[in-house]
Amino acid sequence: NGTRVEEFIFFGFPGSWHSWVSLVVVFALTYTLTVTGNASIIALVWMSSSLHTPMYFFLCNLSFLEIWYTTGVVPKAIGVMLGTSQTITFNACILQLFFLLSLGSTECFLLSVMAYDRYLAICYPLRYSFLMNSVLCARLALGSWLGGFLPISLLAFLTSRLTFCGPRVINHFLCDIDSCLALSCSDTWPVELATFLVSLIVVVASCVVTLLSYIYIISSILRIQSAHGRKKTFSTCSAHLSVVTIWYGSTMFLYVKPSAQNSLDLNKLVNTFNTIVTPLLNPFVYTLRNKEVKQALRRAFQ
Repeated sequence: NGTRVEEFIFFGFPGSWHSWVSLVVVFALTYTLTVTGNASIIALVWMSSSLHTPMYFFLCNLSFLEIWYTTGVVPKAIGVMLGTSQTITFNACILQLFFLLSLGSTECFLLSVMAYDRYLAICYPLRYSFLMNSVLCARLALGSWLGGFLPISLLAFLTSRLTFCGPRVINHFLCDIDSCLALSCSDTWPVELATFLVSLIVVVASCVVTLLSYIYIISSILRIQSAHGRKKTFSTCSAHLSVVTIWYGSTMFLYVKPSAQNSLDLNKLVNTFNTIVTPLLNPFVYTLRNKEVKQALRRAFQ
């Protein structure tokens, strides 16, 4: 009974073989579209000089993140559902947990930075190019990546110090913090407290910055006299606002809570949406509602 568990088994999704095959097809198709769409955004911005602006620089960072975020989940999930890769070592589990949480935290900061960029562009249009210069862009992007990875390092370290002595079946298709805490046979209170505090710092703080930015943006838009001007100005940030709403809603449900004792099946469903669907939506949301991207795409094909 005192033997330390060195390997976990993923439970995956309940159901029959036919339902698993259907899920594999959906996951594989979604993964292909996500990687292709986000890689296309990066290539398009790199090739088109008209898109060499701060907004698209941050969008490239977000697209690069989404590629790795979904890559850390989908291939393993497909192996779990096919029955070819249902096990994961303890070290690999902690590593997957670390990278997924770090990339998710980085996305929170990147979304808040993009909201701040829209705030400067709409509220200070004449000074925008001076305020949001290339040096500040690089610092904000670097700060987002460091702010995403550094706090999660502590969380991953604390999780790695937990004792696991059985059972070793994870009721999920990935290693998340709640599933690991549910299997631990040691005191999980320090990890739960650290998770809650890190969530407050990362998710809530970045959400507050985003919310304040959009309060100023909306108040500035409402002061525009013409309806056409209000509509045109709001269209520049509506795509980002829709992505922010989807991302923060699901992330707060998963992580901003004082206890990890939540429905693991419900967490699995929300995690599926967060790690599979949201990375797919980003390229389509930003391109289909953006005239600059459409024009650059048209020029690229010509």
